[in-house]
Amino acid sequence: MRFSGLAIVAAVATLGACGGEKPASDAASSATPAAGAAVAAMPATGKTHEIKMIGDEKGFRFEPANLTISVGDAIKFVTVSGNPHNVAFSSVPAESKAQLQANLPEAMGDMMGKMLAGPTDTYTVSFAGVKAGKYEYNCTPHLANNMKGVITVQ
Repeated sequence: MRFSGLAIVAAVATLGACGGEKPASDAASSATPAAGAAVAAMPATGKTHEIKMIGDEKGFRFEPANLTISVGDAIKFVTVSGNPHNVAFSSVPAESKAQLQANLPEAMGDMMGKMLAGPTDTYTVSFAGVKAGKYEYNCTPHLANNMKGVITVQ
């Protein structure tokens, strides 16, 4: 009995080791990152636009809140007043989510950049490698104050 139990274990281990190689036809598809695979950050290749982050007697806002840019451009968010601020993307084209997440330096979470506490802190986001579309964003600490905007990438 003992011998046949060991033989079964050895047979299962042997069969599990077989078939480990991918067929040649799968080699090309493995070069494309699978869903959830890590994506490398891409540096901006175009113009850098500036958006100010403001909180004062007029309220909390981005200036400008709505901006149109080109694929490959970057946006430099600059704190002016009413700190702390951050940039969190609430709506992103599905095919661009992984790349934009990779392009968020020091991300604090899913589609959320780091917190800016100083009066002149900056945060630059590259839009290299993303698809054209609308990217809705907000400031998490001031979302209840309607601090939102839309970046349109062409």
